[in-house]
Amino acid sequence: MSVRFRELTAADAPAAAAIEAVLFAGDSPWSEAAYRSEIAARHTFYLGAFDGEELVGFAGLAMLGPKDDPEFEIHTIGVDPSRQGDGLGRALMDQLMHTVDLLDGPCFLEVRVDNTPAIRLYESFGFFTAGVRKNYYQASGMDAYTMTRPKKSERRDQ
Repeated sequence: MSVRFRELTAADAPAAAAIEAVLFAGDSPWSEAAYRSEIAARHTFYLGAFDGEELVGFAGLAMLGPKDDPEFEIHTIGVDPSRQGDGLGRALMDQLMHTVDLLDGPCFLEVRVDNTPAIRLYESFGFFTAGVRKNYYQASGMDAYTMTRPKKSERRDQ
């Protein structure tokens, strides 16, 4: 089956939380209630990748600040382990970055320092490491890199 993308709704919260529980088992994964709250928030955009009716990946983006000078933060991105390597993470990021570039804002995220595949993906979209947050992930105590991507009007690749 081919994968299709659509905005997540509250009905997708259980499936997103189930994937999250597998991906972030040692780091206090978000609950169903947390996903419902995030999906419902006015300043966020959550996108899902679906194989048929099954959610196989998701990504969440928050817009911070005024609409005429926004900043963005990627709140989460995850792909079902059985579908990792299929290009879904890249496809989700591509759609998020398209939105960020349309509104010409910088984008920020945090990523585990040991998540090399994700770091490489983010770097391929123009993110660079700006700092380290010590003991960021609970309960593992793992550090996180803070990564940033300048707004489109300030990048050379525009």
